[in-house]
Amino acid sequence: MESESDVILADVNHYRVNELQAADRTLEQIVRFYLEKAKKQNMITPLKTEKPSANIIGIFTLGFHNQHDCRELKRLLNDLGIDVNEVIPEGGSVTNLKNLPKAWFNIVPYREVGLMTAVYLEKEFQMPYVSITPMGVVDTAAFIREIAKILTVHNSNYMFNKDESFFENYIDQQTRFVSQAAWFSRSIDCQNLTGKKAVVFGDATHAACMTKILSREMGITVVCSGTYCKHDADWFREQVMGFCDQILITDDHTQVGDIIAKMEPAAIFGTQMERHVGKRLDIPCGVISAPVHIQNFPLGYRPFLGYEGTNQIADLVYNSFSLGMEDHLLQIFGGHDTKQVISKSLSSESDLNWAPDALAELNRVPGFVRGKVKRNTEKYAIEQKIKIISAEVMFAAKEAVGA
Repeated sequence: MESESDVILADVNHYRVNELQAADRTLEQIVRFYLEKAKKQNMITPLKTEKPSANIIGIFTLGFHNQHDCRELKRLLNDLGIDVNEVIPEGGSVTNLKNLPKAWFNIVPYREVGLMTAVYLEKEFQMPYVSITPMGVVDTAAFIREIAKILTVHNSNYMFNKDESFFENYIDQQTRFVSQAAWFSRSIDCQNLTGKKAVVFGDATHAACMTKILSREMGITVVCSGTYCKHDADWFREQVMGFCDQILITDDHTQVGDIIAKMEPAAIFGTQMERHVGKRLDIPCGVISAPVHIQNFPLGYRPFLGYEGTNQIADLVYNSFSLGMEDHLLQIFGGHDTKQVISKSLSSESDLNWAPDALAELNRVPGFVRGKVKRNTEKYAIEQKIKIISAEVMFAAKEAVGA
């Protein structure tokens, strides 16, 4: 067989790396191949763009909210007076890869894919890159300040009429008037979430950012934060250290499910796998990372990055927690809470049976703590090797946990 197309053999061992590592390496390989080819043909110009410009690296069609995030990044850069030179790989073309070195700097919004490409461009073309993910009010400000630092260095060679005060004023205006998250975190509604327990799990980028947002910006206690990106474990630990009680590095979703069942958080923030666990345990879950189901590709504008992203995250967090008064009101005025309790816990696979008097007693427990009472009772029954749970067993379990 003959082909006039360029052929690149993917330099990845599929038995040793996951798909994110493979994508990161392959993207770098493609960029390296076409830039070296253009260099040999003297098609790479050493000149930068006249106006400040950036490449956005690592945006994918099927990435988690990637297209929304890319649109928000473009809006943010436009506000700062920075052009977008190239976006790869989404919407990119191999014929345009030779234009990558024209940009003043590169942006890598997600660590999972694009970091190797940015490191290569920095080494070969002395292009600085920003790898801070602008997720949450604090990290978005840090992202903008990093860009300002890079542009200050370039300012000696290029005409750029914005100083440090311009960027600080922009951060202040956006934080106070565009992002509602800063105001929400000071409201009585957010203060009701203070001390609530949450478990976070996902890719390294989203899980680390979400952990810091929950702990630092909303006062929520993250009892466990974890990632399935075992290859980036050191960076992840460094990022979430001090923002959570426990760190979990695993690609076994059953282990994550066991941790959630043991911790009994008020809410989960994870992938679609954690959402399935949450449904079985009757714990609400907000999806913040791939892998995701089709329903997590929203038709509306739902970025996670930038200042508009802070509003989306605040909504996601607040709507993921069950509000105690809601359950009480449903009980008072009648609603879904009138039917018999159905088990959704992980212990549903056991041989336990609930006696009618125990079910009647369980129905009297307020809805927002009923799942916890049910799981504690079943745990006690299993430890005591009791097959049928009666009201007496419920009371004994209550005494055993010191309630």
